[in-house]
Amino acid sequence: MHTRTFVAAAVGLGLVTLSACGSSSSGDSGSGGDAGSGGGSKTVTLVSHSSWSVSKKVLADFEKRSGYKVRVLEDGDAGQAVNKAILTKDNPQGDVFFGVDNTLLSRALDNDLFQPYEAKGLDQVGAEYRLDADKHRVTPVDHGDICVNYDKKYFADHDLAPPASFDDLVKPAYKNLLVTENVSTSSPGLGFLLGTAARYGDGGWEGYWKKLRANGVKVVDGWEQAYNQEFSGSAGGRKAGADRPLVVSYASSPPAEVIYADPKPATAPTGVAAGTCFRQVEFAGLLGNAKNSAGGKALIDFLLSKEFQQDMPLNMFVYPVVKGAAVPAEFTKYGPAAKDPETMDPAKIAENRDQWVKSWTSLVLK
Repeated sequence: MHTRTFVAAAVGLGLVTLSACGSSSSGDSGSGGDAGSGGGSKTVTLVSHSSWSVSKKVLADFEKRSGYKVRVLEDGDAGQAVNKAILTKDNPQGDVFFGVDNTLLSRALDNDLFQPYEAKGLDQVGAEYRLDADKHRVTPVDHGDICVNYDKKYFADHDLAPPASFDDLVKPAYKNLLVTENVSTSSPGLGFLLGTAARYGDGGWEGYWKKLRANGVKVVDGWEQAYNQEFSGSAGGRKAGADRPLVVSYASSPPAEVIYADPKPATAPTGVAAGTCFRQVEFAGLLGNAKNSAGGKALIDFLLSKEFQQDMPLNMFVYPVVKGAAVPAEFTKYGPAAKDPETMDPAKIAENRDQWVKSWTSLVLK
C-alpha cells in the first residue's frame, strides 16, 4: 500500500528522523564476507519500496534471535520496485521482496518472481488477505485503504459538506478541488482507478472519469507531490500554500497528521470520504533465486510475528493482517479501516489492468 509514504513525508517535513531503514548491517559481509554466498550467509537482504520502516528494537530482537543481520534495499515506488525486481530476477538484489500489493500481484506472479514458502503463522492471517493461498508464493503482511481525504477546515470555512462517495466527486460543488496521482506511476493512483472500476463496472468507469476530468481533477506523478504539495489539509500542503482540499491518499493519513504534529491537535485536521475507498493488501515473497533462502524464510516468518505486526502501524501506517494483533489507539480514533471498501479479484485486475491504464491515460492526460 503505499504505499506508506507517511513516514517519508514526515521526514521531508523535518518531523521525524529515521536511520537507514533501521538496518543494522550497512554492508554485505555479515559473517566474514560470506553474505550472499549461499545458505551459510548471515546477512539476509530485504528489497522493498521506499516506505519500509521498523522500530530498531523490534528489528534488533529478530536479529538476535535468528542470528541474521537484515540489510534493506529500497527501490522507490511499489510499481518501480516490482518492475526492477522482475528485470533482475535471474540475479536478484536480495532474498525477500516486500511491498507488492494486490494491484500489481499478478505482474509479479506471472513473471515467476517468487518461490513457494508457507510461512509460520500463516494460519493466523485472515482468509480475505490470502490471495495466493493455494500456492504460497506470497505472504500477506499488511492492509490499508486508498481513499479520498478532505481538508476539514476548507469545508467548514466554505460551509460545504465534504464529499462522501465517488458520485459526489463529480458534482459541481467539488469542481477543481481534487488532486490524484498518475495511475501508471503511483500505487494509490492505480488503487483509486481500480476503486472506480469496481464501483462503476467495465462499462461505466470511463464515463465516470470523463465527468471527473470535466470537473477539474488535477493529476500529478506521485503521492508525495499530491499529498504534501497540492493538498491543503496536510502539514506539508499548508506549508506549501496548497489549494486542493481533496486528495487521493489513505484511510490512515488522518492519524499520521495527528501523530506527527507538534503540538498534537485534539482532532485530526483531515477526514476520509468513506465511500471512495479501495482495499489494498501488501505481500512479501521469497525471491526465486534468493542466495540466502533460509534467512529469507526466517525474515518472512518474522513479518507475521505479533511483535512486527503490532509495531507496523505506527511505522508504515498500515493495518496488521494477523488476527489479534493490537491496533494503536490513534488508528481507532482518527483513522479506522474502511467498513465497506471496494475490492477486486486479482485475476480481474490482471486481465484488465494494462488496458485500463492505457485507456485512463488517453481519457485523462491527453
